[in-house]
Amino acid sequence: MSFQMKRRHFVVIDDDAEMRSLLKDFLSDSAPVTEFPLASKALEYLKSIPHDEVDLIISDINMPEMTGLEFIEHTKVTFPKTPVILITAFGSIENAIDAIRKGAFDYITKPFKLSEINITIERALRFRELDNENVRLKRTIERTNSFADIIGKSPGMQQVFDLIERVGPAMANVLITGESGTGKERVARAIHNSGPRARKPFIAINCTAIPETLLESELFGHAKGSFTGAIGRKRGLFEEADGGTIFLDEIGDMDPSLQAKLLRVLQEKKIRSVGDNIDKPIDVRIIAATHKDLKTAIKNGGFREDLYYRLSVIPILIPPLRHRPEDIPLLAEHFLQKYAAANNPRVKSFSPEAMGVLLSMPWEGNVRELENVIERAVVLCRGTQIDKADLPSVETTDAESVFAQATAQLPSLDELERRYMKFVLDKVGGRKEKAAQILGVNRRTLYRKEREYGFVEASDEHDDSNGDRHDLNDSDDIDEELASHR
Repeated sequence: MSFQMKRRHFVVIDDDAEMRSLLKDFLSDSAPVTEFPLASKALEYLKSIPHDEVDLIISDINMPEMTGLEFIEHTKVTFPKTPVILITAFGSIENAIDAIRKGAFDYITKPFKLSEINITIERALRFRELDNENVRLKRTIERTNSFADIIGKSPGMQQVFDLIERVGPAMANVLITGESGTGKERVARAIHNSGPRARKPFIAINCTAIPETLLESELFGHAKGSFTGAIGRKRGLFEEADGGTIFLDEIGDMDPSLQAKLLRVLQEKKIRSVGDNIDKPIDVRIIAATHKDLKTAIKNGGFREDLYYRLSVIPILIPPLRHRPEDIPLLAEHFLQKYAAANNPRVKSFSPEAMGVLLSMPWEGNVRELENVIERAVVLCRGTQIDKADLPSVETTDAESVFAQATAQLPSLDELERRYMKFVLDKVGGRKEKAAQILGVNRRTLYRKEREYGFVEASDEHDDSNGDRHDLNDSDDIDEELASHR
């Protein structure tokens, strides 16, 4: 045979023993061949092996118990990607059309030359190889752009994927940092699921969601009668996670006294329930996360340095969404499919203008905010394509986004005050009384700040919202004027 591609397995089915022998001899130079006199026997065999084990099936059509056409209908359910060539001594146009319609790769009439069937087999194998290659490429692309339901092709996210793969099988503690909404818990779950603890519990707790007085009991459990209301012994989350992973979200907000107890657990691998005097050994991997800068918290005395280094054996930083714009289309398409299936199946895509809006938004809420925006757009969309009108305007401004934009380049306090004061004055149309109320200062202070920041010239005169004139060089007049308005 002329084709030399590596093959796993061929299957030949024909009730004619001589034909089976001929085909087996012809094919066996390239790959092992399994032969069957009946299609029903071949079907039983195929159901017992992996769906990708066979690369080619050659079958007669007219056989007892089950015809080749009936066989192909059953085979396409289990082996949908495997090419099937049908052969028969009773060829007709109708039979050929029927065979192709039922899923046959090709149809050959007996008698045939080996060179003739060789060409058909080469085409079938090439088709199989191309199909396999497409599957491999698709999986490669999926692996490149996502990992354990975390989506991203940016260099920052590729580095996160690499770290997940490398630290998953290890036992070391991990500290995940990143802004709120970046997906820190997803990364923690991916680490857990990619390691030897995957079949054990993954217990997540948000350290800010539980009052400080109860958090110790939640983590370590309590003995009966240890405090009012402790009517029985309670297992803590560390015990619940034994053998698995505990995820401590927002660890930076944990009370310092509890930090000391957590440090002891990390050092001794033992826990002590509230009100108990017995230590219990535990086997738990700790993954912590925070949106805070813990090194700054250490300098300010808000976080223990020794605990930080115990937790941050493997640090993983998740970049904010605004620093990885190439991930926005991938995430948007993912959320579109997710929420269209649940809310509005008509919605299929984004218009170029809508995608432009998504790419230009600051995404201070990161992936969580993007998901929220896409879900809302899917629900409200009237057509099959999300358009610019279905999305919030880039110019839409609230107090949080104003502050975020003002602090984006880490200005000084004076610069931040100047920007905010200018913003408020612009929003109220220059009305001093209203601006002073919003800023929480008296008008005299507002006038002085205007001069300091260069909003007005010292010699300028201003009209406030009531039409009163003020000479900004005469502070006594201002005091008298202010007094008259009190």
